[in-house]
Amino acid sequence: MKEFDELISLVETLRSDRGCPWDRALTMQEFKTFLLEETYELIEAIERKDGESIKEEIGDVLLHMVFLSQIAKEQGLFDMKEVLHGVCEKMYRRHPHVFGGRRVESIEKEWEATKRRERPQSSILGPIPKALPALLKAYLVSRKVERVGFDWKDREEIYGKFLEELEEFKEAERSNEKEAVREEIGDLLFTVVQISRSLKIDPEDALRFTVEKFIRRFNALEERTKVGEATQEEMNEIWERIKEEEKGV
Repeated sequence: MKEFDELISLVETLRSDRGCPWDRALTMQEFKTFLLEETYELIEAIERKDGESIKEEIGDVLLHMVFLSQIAKEQGLFDMKEVLHGVCEKMYRRHPHVFGGRRVESIEKEWEATKRRERPQSSILGPIPKALPALLKAYLVSRKVERVGFDWKDREEIYGKFLEELEEFKEAERSNEKEAVREEIGDLLFTVVQISRSLKIDPEDALRFTVEKFIRRFNALEERTKVGEATQEEMNEIWERIKEEEKGV
């Protein structure tokens, strides 16, 4: 594609002797922060369903990919052509039902089986990055073990486990042992993730939606009363009115 070749050429120029000193000085380590920021900006644009912003943020993420590949090329590691070839080959292997004419019983299980054949010595949980946010990490862990059949029989079993964990949390809270309370809160959250996963809902996405909803409502509360000076009862009354107004929209 002409436009993609143009982007590669542009980045090569920026990194060249006649390019930009700031761009030439950038390292892969520095790109970790940039890439994380751009990824979250893309997620935010997707959540707003803002087509123009999504287009712009995809471009920014793509620019970072090309930039990282150019640094790797300069270090003699690989170039963008090898990156593209590698990812295409991987997609061909992992979609035999599309490119190989083979029927598969479960697409997700076939995906995991192919990955294990490619990395026979690694755990199925090995590729999950340690630095992921805990809620997202819990979701990915539970999805991966589900694909190999390590799962609850049905959602009712998960609900039962949640109630069991809730009682264990209450018991730990009564004991006033901070470490035990922390562990049981973690168990509760992990069980909620299982419920979310069984409903095919990303808990990170669901929680982010709820937090944004809370912020929106709290901002409305601040506009209607002096938070910190109003009584709890006054704030609760206004809060309930805000919720009802949102439902009526």
